[in-house]
Amino acid sequence: MARTRPTAATAAALVLCTGALAACGSSKPSYCSAVSDLESSIKAIPSTNIVESGLNGLKSALSKVQSDAQTAINEAKGDFPNETTALKSSVDALSATVKNAVSSPTPATIAEIPAQASAVVTAVESFQSATKSKCS
Repeated sequence: MARTRPTAATAAALVLCTGALAACGSSKPSYCSAVSDLESSIKAIPSTNIVESGLNGLKSALSKVQSDAQTAINEAKGDFPNETTALKSSVDALSATVKNAVSSPTPATIAEIPAQASAVVTAVESFQSATKSKCS
């Protein structure tokens, strides 16, 4: 009986199968990394120096939060509709207020920012708490 050598095609197939099995081995839902990214972008906001960068610096930091929140919302809304709705509402409200404060800053508009930022943090914490059992 003749013995054959593995071909490049066989080697490539083995590599692909190994990669596919590794991907299937993850028991965490895809939204877990999105939740982690959102947490990182939220934690970066306090380090934004508003005195130096002004409201535009806050707007820029908030843009990253919006992007990460939208990704997390899109990936997890089927499993966590209440938490993702609350997250979207709080991020949208803060974003609108910051946008208004940048375009026409008034003491009243600026005064709304801390409470709305706190609402975003609360929504993110609730979302993280809800996803924790599946993402740990």
